[in-house]
Amino acid sequence: MSRIGKMPITVPAGVDVKIDGNLVTVKGKLGTLEQKISPRVTLKYENNVITLSIPEDENENPRVRRGDNALWGLPRSLVNNMVVGVSQGFQKKLEIVGVGYNAQKNGKTLTLNVGYSHPITFEETDEVTFECPDALTIIVKSASKQAVGEIASQIRSKRPPEPYLGKGIKYSGEYIRRKAGKAGKAAQ
Repeated sequence: MSRIGKMPITVPAGVDVKIDGNLVTVKGKLGTLEQKISPRVTLKYENNVITLSIPEDENENPRVRRGDNALWGLPRSLVNNMVVGVSQGFQKKLEIVGVGYNAQKNGKTLTLNVGYSHPITFEETDEVTFECPDALTIIVKSASKQAVGEIASQIRSKRPPEPYLGKGIKYSGEYIRRKAGKAGKAAQ
């Protein structure tokens, strides 16, 4: 049994869930998300609780059941992330470290100056927004957990933190393993 898959999902007030076959649509105050689920997983929505199940047949080949069991936890996590996303939203915080490195937000454009000869820009979309509380902090927000992680990863990839001085763009709370520099000549 999947420990994650069998857990019920409680839907908070203000969130509307629609299940049409294997297409799950979740609508809330922060937007609408859709996800197609494997046809071998059954979804039920009753009394503001979503439950996922897989077919159980004792005469069935155990290998087939294990395959279904493997498909049980991921759809549950995806549907739960959709419910949490449209009600509370997701965010990732990025920190910029380095002399002269900074970020600015002008309208819907995020501009990064991270040591290149040209600024790097990112545009907000309908589902992803940026905040810059100061010049060294970027907050990526969205109802979709996947979109937040993807855009934050793209921003970080423009100047990943280097191990000698720690300069670059890193996630908040990320530990950068530091290396010792050259030892140099011994003093005579």
